[in-house]
Amino acid sequence: MALRFVGIDTGSEHGGCPSVWVDETDGSLVIQGIVVDDPAEVAEVVARSPLAPNEMIVRLPARMRGYLMEACDAGNPDVG
Repeated sequence: MALRFVGIDTGSEHGGCPSVWVDETDGSLVIQGIVVDDPAEVAEVVARSPLAPNEMIVRLPARMRGYLMEACDAGNPDVG
């Protein structure tokens, strides 16, 4: 796996999370985020998209939208 760093939340208290990466082998996104553990929020998400045992819900601050857009643009255009 070849991960390319895209950006990190400059507003993070600890300077290490959340962050956005692109897997350059297949164009997928790798997200380091804040785990959503509020029961109401989790219930709202899983009502539409159940969680598999190896999944979790993460939150990124709105100020990181640009990083997500950059990561999507950097992805391999041949990957759907």
